[in-house]
Amino acid sequence: METKYKMKILEIDDNTDIIKFVEMTAVSLGHEFLSATGGKEGLKMIEENQFDLVFLDLSMPEFSGIDVINELVTKKLMQNQRIILFTASTGIESQIDDLINKGIHSYLVKPVDIDALMDKINEIEKLL
Repeated sequence: METKYKMKILEIDDNTDIIKFVEMTAVSLGHEFLSATGGKEGLKMIEENQFDLVFLDLSMPEFSGIDVINELVTKKLMQNQRIILFTASTGIESQIDDLINKGIHSYLVKPVDIDALMDKINEIEKLL
């Protein structure tokens, strides 16, 4: 039987229901899960730890997902990240394109379908 790699996954989101949903999915797939409910807290966690995958909410009060990405770029920490954005907005393709150029992996539109979430987690796992 093939041994699965246990990824260390971080979710940065101000919505605790989404955090619980991602946690349930990640843990059911055998991965370690941590979370932050704000951008500044999440940024600090990324600076202090290496994560295999980061799910990042684009729209958070005070310190958004874009703020987190811009700080990672400024601190030259973006190249080591596999970040998947969560966005509730559609029609922001130009903004997403800019973020992909900065180094994010991809994005998912909320409400996130469990199959799409599992596919993204499995996709990243195959890269490791």
